[in-house]
Amino acid sequence: MMNTKTLTQHLKSTGLSFIKSGLIVSTLFIPARSKAQDAFKGLENLFTVPEGYVVKHTAQAPAIDGDINDAVWQQARWTNDFVDIEGSLKPRPALQTNIKMLWDDSCLYIAARIHDPQVWARIKNHDEIVYHDNDFEIFIDPANTGHNYYEIEVNAVNTIFDLFLPKPYRSHGSAVIGWDAKGLRSAVKIQGTLNNTADTDEGWTVELAIPFKAVNPGFMAVVPHDGSLWRINFSRVEYDTEIKNGQNVKLKDAASGRDLPEHNWVWSAQGVINMHFPERWGYLLFSNHTADDVVFEIPYAEQQKKYLWLVYYRQKEWFNRTHEYAQTLKELGIESGYNILKNFNNLRLEATKHQFIVSINDKENKITYTLNQDGLIEPITTN
Repeated sequence: MMNTKTLTQHLKSTGLSFIKSGLIVSTLFIPARSKAQDAFKGLENLFTVPEGYVVKHTAQAPAIDGDINDAVWQQARWTNDFVDIEGSLKPRPALQTNIKMLWDDSCLYIAARIHDPQVWARIKNHDEIVYHDNDFEIFIDPANTGHNYYEIEVNAVNTIFDLFLPKPYRSHGSAVIGWDAKGLRSAVKIQGTLNNTADTDEGWTVELAIPFKAVNPGFMAVVPHDGSLWRINFSRVEYDTEIKNGQNVKLKDAASGRDLPEHNWVWSAQGVINMHFPERWGYLLFSNHTADDVVFEIPYAEQQKKYLWLVYYRQKEWFNRTHEYAQTLKELGIESGYNILKNFNNLRLEATKHQFIVSINDKENKITYTLNQDGLIEPITTN
């Protein structure tokens, strides 16, 4: 769904001054050194370990008909149950949600299983705001840059809302709603009856085939290969309702008369009520292995990047207090170097009052990663 809470609001709500899958253990994604821990203090929920999923290559594409029980899907594993968008800050969802994925040379295939005792949906026109209904949402960043990413929403009548985001809303980005995922195929099957309050449903399932050519930055057809790594997350929007005159009606706040806020349940916890923090999404590792012998581990480069995001979050805190960016890492309480997997990394900040860029590298590798004030990650290769 679109931005529901800004970083400023989130950090105020957590008391700051301003503002998991069997593959990975859910622990803080921060080093053991006390100085490093101090640097992350107060931001722990933005540095929990994202989920990871190893997606298998399939020789036969699944039929996109909403039925997720066919033989093709049996080779894919279900994710753990979805959690609240804020992770451990909130109770676990009352209703179960899981997804599984496959890929071939043309598409990423996604199946979702959404338990719900009252399946309802009213929005029927393409590119209407689907998350005003209960829905299922997909967020994809193929290049892992935090920019140029895609969002696809679907409700229980298979209405699609697809959009492209050049950069997140927090960086004054605007959604391109006119973008369509060309070649997208989707289907829904309801385990019960739609918009019928007289019975109790099991829920609904949805299948999607997303062509790779539709979700590549620059709109170039770039097919992933064995070992490719994307960022991806999934969200389920669920409203509290009551039955009135034979319809599911959203509950309202007694004081304001407005609809109560929706529940946001996700695959990989964001740590903030905002799906548009792409750096918080899970990891999708493409594999051509038929056996379950590939285990996802956080890559070294991703462990480097967490220090860039540390500087980013601290700079946003600083800017909110002072209306300008800090000029040095020392002002932010951050060291200029850290050991990551036994490699010493240099962290460097260049800043003006209204812009900054932070970089990290080590002496062994030829790639320097940079991050700017808009949240754009870029690799720079040196000879």
